[in-house]
Amino acid sequence: MDAPIIDPLQGDFPEVIEEYLEHGIMKCVAFNRRGTLLAAGCTDGSCIIWDFETRGIAKELRDKECTAAITSVCWSTYGHRILVSASDKSLILWDVLSGEKIAHTTLQHTVLQARLHPGSSTPSICLACPFSSSPMIVDLNTGSTTALPVLTADTSDTSVNYSPCNACFNKHGDLVYAGTSKGEILIIDHKNVRVCAIVLVSGGSVIKNIVFSRNGKYMLTNSNDRMIRIYKNLLPPKDGLKMLDELNESFSEPDDVEKLKAFQDSITRVQWKAPCFSGDGEWVIGGAASRGEHKIYIWDRAGHLVKILEGPKEALMDLAWHPVHPIIISVSLTGLVYIWAKDYTENWSAFAPDFKELEENEEYVEREDEFDLVPETGKVKEPDVHEDDEVDVLTVERDSAFSDSDMSQEELCFLPAVPCLDGPEQQDKCVGSYSKLPDGNHSGSPLSVEAGQNGNGSNHNSSPLEPMENSTAEDTDGARLKRKRRPSEKGLELQAEKVKKPVKPLKSSGRLPKTKQPVIDPDSSNGVYGDDGSD
Repeated sequence: MDAPIIDPLQGDFPEVIEEYLEHGIMKCVAFNRRGTLLAAGCTDGSCIIWDFETRGIAKELRDKECTAAITSVCWSTYGHRILVSASDKSLILWDVLSGEKIAHTTLQHTVLQARLHPGSSTPSICLACPFSSSPMIVDLNTGSTTALPVLTADTSDTSVNYSPCNACFNKHGDLVYAGTSKGEILIIDHKNVRVCAIVLVSGGSVIKNIVFSRNGKYMLTNSNDRMIRIYKNLLPPKDGLKMLDELNESFSEPDDVEKLKAFQDSITRVQWKAPCFSGDGEWVIGGAASRGEHKIYIWDRAGHLVKILEGPKEALMDLAWHPVHPIIISVSLTGLVYIWAKDYTENWSAFAPDFKELEENEEYVEREDEFDLVPETGKVKEPDVHEDDEVDVLTVERDSAFSDSDMSQEELCFLPAVPCLDGPEQQDKCVGSYSKLPDGNHSGSPLSVEAGQNGNGSNHNSSPLEPMENSTAEDTDGARLKRKRRPSEKGLELQAEKVKKPVKPLKSSGRLPKTKQPVIDPDSSNGVYGDDGSD
């Protein structure tokens, strides 16, 4: 590799596959801001929202008009809305809590990636990156589009336009960073539709991905030359456009970003797919875009290769790092979502603070006051905490991982559980199971069948074994009805012999011999009991 692997114990990052999620064929995933909900886009046009705490499906968003595969999923800042783009050139905005469709827009080209504006709690503006045109700002309420200007490195020729490969908002959404096929990063003011600065990327290769860290201080690019480059954003996360205007920077020598490190696999020279930062921005991950391999590379921000995670023999489609915990989500080609977590070692001594683990036997030395009535070591000093002071249980402390959050905004972190009712298909199945019972002498309610088993059924002229000749055991609403077995030919012959034998006179003791079943005397119409046939 291009860098030595450092000690894995120095970092908190995933190591093994903890479990996997399965529902249809999922192709892309995205966490909400708190990491409590996970949205996954499927090939049938549906969007599945998983409760990441319980690993259960919280809601399914499905539009009857859209049956094409989902290409990207994006949450709003406070989790109330989800934007999905599909391969049928459509953009759909959903209300997460109610599950209702807010807006539906169809563009002229297939959208590979769509991102909601991060500066609004209920955004209606998004950034769309079509397959064969320049990025555009889309108003989902009106359906209007505004194509962003794209210039070549030669600023003298402004008439030459070409389509960039990827674009994204900065942290607060006042600027758009767009990568081009000439190896340039364009910083665009999307409100005034103008290019503010251009950053040249070494190599001049196609830029496939641009991703910012959660705090907005770092940016990474994934180019077609098999290199992942990290830049430090010198502009402030907020009011970056204002600083650009004040500095009046030239296009030739921009200093709004600073290159830190470039990552690559110098041995295999693989292409990278879906690179991203960890939640705290300390780690960088990238998936190997190789067929039949599910490998995830983890680097620290200094460029050292920390870990290589090897999964099943399935190609990798998408990656996402949990916003808070050391958990990675990877999507395979077969549509399964794998959850990578840290392999924690069980430490039972943590539940007993006085317990001390020993690596080897040690000789125990008795303390001088160990068996005293009041040992010196047992005397506990009085705590300094004033017990009479009131404890504040109402004030919510600000989470360091979300220090920039607006506490006045009500954030959607969980979805209420709704019980599922039995559908009409299940009811029809139950009705159909009863209709499969035989007709005529074979038919009857389950009560009549049960009565026949208990010997309380009506006496027909025919043998009670005949109605069961062609019947088989079936399950009716989970309960299996027991049917009598058809006797063999030898058994029928034995019964016929018992009928033909003469009746043996009763003994003087008045006791009846043991009998098995009643038989009919051929000479009389009265039913009598015959013996066992043994002399």
